[in-house]
Amino acid sequence: MQAPVMVLNANTKRDTGKTAQLGNIQAAKAVSDIIRTTLGPRSMLKMLLDPMGGIVITNDGNCILREVDVSHPAAKSMIELSRAQDEEVGDGTTSVIILSGEILSVAEPLLERSFHPTVIINGYSRALQAALDTCNRISRTIDIDNLPEMREIVTAAIGTKFSSRWSGKMVEMAIEAVKKVIVTRGDYKEVDIKRYVRLEKIPGGDLSECHVLNGVMFNKDVTHAKMRRRIENPRILLLDCPLEYKKGESQTNVEIMNEEDFNSLLRQEEEYIEQICANIIAFKPDIVITEKGVSDLAQHYFLKAGITAFRRLRKTDQNRVARAVGATVVNRTDEIQESDIGTGCGLFEVRKIGDEYFAFLEQCKDAKACTVLLRGGSKDVLNEIERNLQDAMQVVRNVVFEPRMLPGGGATELAIAHHINSTKDSVEGIAQWSYLAAAQALEVIPRTLAQNCGANVIRLLTELRTKHSQQDGHTWGVNGTTGASADMRDLGIWEPYCVKTQTLKTAIESACLILRIDDVVSGTRKKKAASS
Repeated sequence: MQAPVMVLNANTKRDTGKTAQLGNIQAAKAVSDIIRTTLGPRSMLKMLLDPMGGIVITNDGNCILREVDVSHPAAKSMIELSRAQDEEVGDGTTSVIILSGEILSVAEPLLERSFHPTVIINGYSRALQAALDTCNRISRTIDIDNLPEMREIVTAAIGTKFSSRWSGKMVEMAIEAVKKVIVTRGDYKEVDIKRYVRLEKIPGGDLSECHVLNGVMFNKDVTHAKMRRRIENPRILLLDCPLEYKKGESQTNVEIMNEEDFNSLLRQEEEYIEQICANIIAFKPDIVITEKGVSDLAQHYFLKAGITAFRRLRKTDQNRVARAVGATVVNRTDEIQESDIGTGCGLFEVRKIGDEYFAFLEQCKDAKACTVLLRGGSKDVLNEIERNLQDAMQVVRNVVFEPRMLPGGGATELAIAHHINSTKDSVEGIAQWSYLAAAQALEVIPRTLAQNCGANVIRLLTELRTKHSQQDGHTWGVNGTTGASADMRDLGIWEPYCVKTQTLKTAIESACLILRIDDVVSGTRKKKAASS
């Protein structure tokens, strides 16, 4: 008998066939079980310790999984899902993991009956198409200028979060902040929340003090104590160059023959700064903000001319100021034009909040950037509110791009499950099993909502299935607060169409990808011998 040939390294661990598939499914279920309790208005919070010893308290799916350190490759790919969902649409990060875990979990009995993964995937793909068709059919278009409708949508997104107690305030802030940064260019709308909406967190105060500024603020004080700290209708100049003499890149050697040469060197430096300041003062700005340094001499000239100066402002803050006041960032002082001066700000003021100074540029005429001021009891509370507000703003952004809605509270998932069950005869062969299994998996969302608020799950789901089988019953779902069945039209719980469809696509496609894996090879490299 021929000796077995070892191709792989002896240290390599290898799972093949059904063992690998079932192992991957178990890993995916474990990940989805971590965050199952964080779905819905009655959700629990998770407390995580990061490697640096910091604490994160949250119920945001993406945030939890980002902090969890996992070693299984299938679990890592599941965690990537919530990150992709967060980057793409900003909401539904918990749902996508729960749904994906459940879709894999209902494939387990089919694999044990020796179904081929390709057959299961075929059924799932048909189910995804049926789901998207159903979403298209039951969606309704809304008017983004209709405030009550917009409030309903954002309230549904914020209702599952920690800040739901102040949901009225949060909803208004999210809608106001996003509407400020909408820029229309021809047919295309640009909504850049990441760059032009800054969330400034200041510990202390009360959550009721949070508000969206009609303008921007940044954490800087004036460079000289005697400069003006309050100016109405200021002329603002933004610079990207240092207002100090040029320094050598590394080391500069100067040979001096006469003692007057040293004085002339100093004089040249002073004249250079004087020239720069003269260029600036000629345009009579009230405020000069630069990203680089401002020398003492330049401060002196500015003070004499009654100009307030700020130095070393972040590039991102500078861009926000430019958008808010209608200024252009200038790179050289001798190229300043009148059109570069920003005049869109109504009031400039330096205020002290806590023990730090903040410069406010408010009452802007047409601000296309804004700052959201967040106050709260502690750093953890503020971090969680920031995450909640980010999600709410993403929801508003999605609605601006695609103003279509689907019923929330698990109603959409139940409507899709009902549609799949009623069209099962259109799928021929054994793919029908996995087609129906997808319908069963979709019911995990209403089921989890019901479990999290302690309702009688079996009775509730049976009641909802009956409602959905009746004419025009597709808006019935779970009232996440009381655990009773309710019509989502009455409760006013609607979810953005693109969040829901993205969740379904991501969950089903990733489940198909994981099911296709039939071989997991984890090689451990030999540790190099420590050098003596």
